[in-house]
Amino acid sequence: MTNIVYYLKSCSTCIRILKELNLPANVVLQNIKTDAITEQQIDEMKNLAGSYEALFSKRATLYKQRDLKNKTLTEMDYKNLILEHYTFLSRPVFILKNKIYIGNSKKNVEAVKNALNEN
Repeated sequence: MTNIVYYLKSCSTCIRILKELNLPANVVLQNIKTDAITEQQIDEMKNLAGSYEALFSKRATLYKQRDLKNKTLTEMDYKNLILEHYTFLSRPVFILKNKIYIGNSKKNVEAVKNALNEN
């Protein structure tokens, strides 16, 4: 499995985190706005994360616009929404050495730093 980061080039938080990290050359950066997530990629992320919901951003503007908080969403709904629009992915998502790190919390960024330093 490839070491990869799913991020949004227009997201200042993603860019700040990427600058903070000294990513090795073998880490692939995928801008999810211009290079959409494939079904295979989302399934791979789900297998590592345990669920599609774990990958889903409830902060997305479309989540509020579509009033999704008042709907009962299934795992397939989460998957399809993420595939439909990149903003539904909680980002950045790092896959390093077959482990997944989702989101931009300080704790998560620290875990990524530790994983990168484990060489």
